[in-house]
Formats: sequence, structure tokens, C-alpha cells
Amino acid sequence: MAEITAQMVKELRESTGAGMMDCKNALKETEGNFEKAVQYLREKGLGKAAKKADRLAAEGLVSVKVSEDFKQATLSEINSETDFVAKNEQFIALTKDTTAHIQAQAISTTEELNKSVINGTPFEEYLKSQIATIGENLVVRRLATLKAGNNGIVNGYIHTNGRVGVIIAASAESEEAAKKITDFLKQICMHIAAMKPVYLSYKDLDINFVEQEYKALVAELEKDNEERRRLKDPNKPEHKIPKYASRKQLSELILKQAEEDIKAELKAQNKPEKIWANIIPGKLNSFISDNSQLDSKLTLMGQFFVMDDKKTIEQVIEEKIKELGVKFEIVEFIRFEVGEGLEKKSEDFAAEVAAQMS
Repeated sequence: MAEITAQMVKELRESTGAGMMDCKNALKETEGNFEKAVQYLREKGLGKAAKKADRLAAEGLVSVKVSEDFKQATLSEINSETDFVAKNEQFIALTKDTTAHIQAQAISTTEELNKSVINGTPFEEYLKSQIATIGENLVVRRLATLKAGNNGIVNGYIHTNGRVGVIIAASAESEEAAKKITDFLKQICMHIAAMKPVYLSYKDLDINFVEQEYKALVAELEKDNEERRRLKDPNKPEHKIPKYASRKQLSELILKQAEEDIKAELKAQNKPEKIWANIIPGKLNSFISDNSQLDSKLTLMGQFFVMDDKKTIEQVIEEKIKELGVKFEIVEFIRFEVGEGLEKKSEDFAAEVAAQMS
């Protein structure tokens, strides 16, 4: 069995907010596996998902390049050792030039980038010269490009701090229709930057993942209900425990049964049958909303729009289609945040960036 060290317990506690002994027991139960220990605590209602953002180590900038015809959008992340360099004009120029080079040369991997030639110089040599001038280790960590197909369009957004960037692609019924949604796509990019969706829609979720997350959701709500019962605050009623976590689980049979249950409820309340058609859609939408909480956390289409929190992105798109009189759909998005996914093992930023470069 793996040795459970005080440092392991400390990291798990900082990431989940669970008690020290709970963290120690979770690590023992999972033989020291950090991710499994996080899930173990969540299913016991003892902790939240690991906050990877709290453990980020790398500094640097994200850069976005959208072509003039809105047919290509490129995103890159270049890491530096300190955040001071991220404000350096030469480093800022490096990120922009590199992103433009990636797009112009149709480069799809960092390996291809390193073998490419920029301004007559091999990229690896070009980067080394930048490192020598700027005085810090630098690394192009990742890159991505979205291309618009027939009747397609792309757009992008870079947050003012340069640490978050988003690119997005959509398809439309015609080239003219695609041009009409350019500004709207920029707004959706801004939403993605702020709300951090991971998937496009519930259709992209794995059913096993959904079922696992449902257990964690129920445990979290039940734990909070215990506290609410203890406090007896009339302004904080107990959470209703959902039967499901995502629309991925809501089959036609389940939705049909939900509708029948609503009819039975209306009948028991002696509501005139002639007004049921006005009531059922709203109640059915409430049922779906209550039982798709995972979608609102992780999927773009299921999230509530930052500019109008009464509507989901899916609803906003439906309204925009009616407003513009054109059909379109979002097909893909990519979001980069500086240092995302890099675990902060120490305060030695230089060593971490060097490790990426090796």
C-alpha cells in the first residue's frame, strides 16, 4: 500500500476543503490516488471537486488570431516563468507573431511548430534568441486552430488580462447567414471565457461519467440539507434531491412519465383540463432543469447566459435564429487558460517551465 504523507493530505485538503482525517482516510481507501480520493470525498458529501485553478503554476499569455475573412481562428498558450514577463512588450509581440505564424503555416502541433521556419529562422532558434533577450525560459505549451467549412464562420475572444482565450466555429445555411452571426459568436466566446464550459452539449457527456457525478451531486446536496435543517433558516429551504443529473439520462420514456405525473398533479389540484396545455410545458421544463444540473455546470448549451441569466445558451441561440431569420449551429469551441491543468507542486516556476521544455 502506498505511503500516505502529510503533504498528500495537505494537498487534498486544500483542493477539496474536506477535514484532515477525512482526507487521510480517503487517501488510504484509494491507495494514495489523488483523483480517486477527490471522488471518494465527493461521493461521501465531504468535499468539492479539486480546484485545479488553485494549483496552477505556469505564467504567460494566451493569444488569439482570427483571419480577416473569419474562416480561421487560432489559439496558442506560451508559458513564462513569471507574470512580470507577461507584461513585457517583446513577449507580447512574440505571442502574437507565433500565433499568426501557426495560422499562416497551418501548423497543428508543437512538434510541427518547432520544425517550422519563421522569418527565415528555424523556430527553435528563434525562440532561443527570444529567451536570451527576455531572460526567462519560455515554452509554447499548446496551440489549436478552427477552420470554417462551407457556409461556416469562426470568431474568437481574448480576455483583457491575456490569460484566457476562446475560439469558436459555427455552421449556417448560407455564407450570407454565416456573416450575420459574427458578432453574436464573439458574445458566446465571452460567455465561454467567463463560465468555463467543458463540453458543447449534454450529448457529448459519457453516461458513466454522468452517473458518477450524480452520486457526488446527491451527496453534496444531502450534506448541505443537513446544515440547513440544523440552522432552520426559513430563507434557505432544503434542496430538492433530483432523480437525475443530465438530459443524457432523460429518455423519452422518462419525460413521458414526468408529463403523466404533472397531469395527475393538476387533476388532484382540480385544475380545469382546458388550461393544462398552458401549464404542462412550464412544469416539464422545470422538471428538466431540476434534473440536468450537471449540464448547467459543464455544457455550453446547458449554461445560463452571462448577459441574461434567465435563459440558457440553447434558448438564446433559438431566439437569435428567429431574430435574424437564419439557421445556424455552433459546432465547436476551444478555451485556453494560462497554466490550466498544471499542478502546482512547488513555487519553483522556472523548474516547472523547464520540465515542460524537456
